[in-house]
Amino acid sequence: MQGENHPDPQDSVSAAKHQHLNFINITDDSENKGTIKRHKDIELSVPIVYGTMAFYLGRKASESQSHKWTVYVRGATNEDLGVVINRVVFQLHPSFNNPTRVVESPPFELTECGWGEFEIGITLFFHSDVWDKQLDLFHHLKLYPESESGPQTTKKPVVVETYNEIVFPEPSEGFFARVFDHPAVIVPRLPAGFRMPTITPLYIMNEQGKGETKNHPLSQWYLNFSEADELLKLAAARQQVQAHIVKLRRQLSLMSGLPESSNLSSGYECI
Repeated sequence: MQGENHPDPQDSVSAAKHQHLNFINITDDSENKGTIKRHKDIELSVPIVYGTMAFYLGRKASESQSHKWTVYVRGATNEDLGVVINRVVFQLHPSFNNPTRVVESPPFELTECGWGEFEIGITLFFHSDVWDKQLDLFHHLKLYPESESGPQTTKKPVVVETYNEIVFPEPSEGFFARVFDHPAVIVPRLPAGFRMPTITPLYIMNEQGKGETKNHPLSQWYLNFSEADELLKLAAARQQVQAHIVKLRRQLSLMSGLPESSNLSSGYECI
């Protein structure tokens, strides 16, 4: 679990930058799905980054505490995730006192000291109008760079982060209304004449922004996911394509009721 000679942590940062770029599709199969008013044919996407940042303590290091590290869940562009996530539970190694740590407000993070690497369980719980189930993630705490070319430095941390995009199909009206203008959420282009429902905000507006990590003390070490920007563009394009497919299906469904003499190919070309 430990090493002895280690290089500049920037090497491990570069390697971690390309680890995972995934989409997590949230499907609501709850019993009360039919009783909640939802926006059909709409998807909301929430880009997140979760990971760890470990600083070598240098001369202050002891046999049992060689590193100070932080595990966190943040917005991909450091926006406040509190509009979507209600709380986060971090499951640490059993050797820690109170290994199950609950963070009930953003920023969703915790800091500890230790000497060994292990897998951290990260469980996301969402607001009641978002999703009524939890999302389980896992992240391996890394204290040392992978290659060995020199002594470990105290000036740069070892950073390992994972980018994911959580996709919520058919969001509830309340969820959609709350996040419509929120920068942490990707909202698709809406059809003309779409009417926004009036919903009492679940997440108080004057509290928004308190969980932003743009000015966080560790933000200078966050990885810049250039791939994330491209994925966000792809996600927006995908949503536009899906909306167009829905439109085509509806028009084809209408045309299926026309007499057989109708010129279906001509009608399709005009869509």
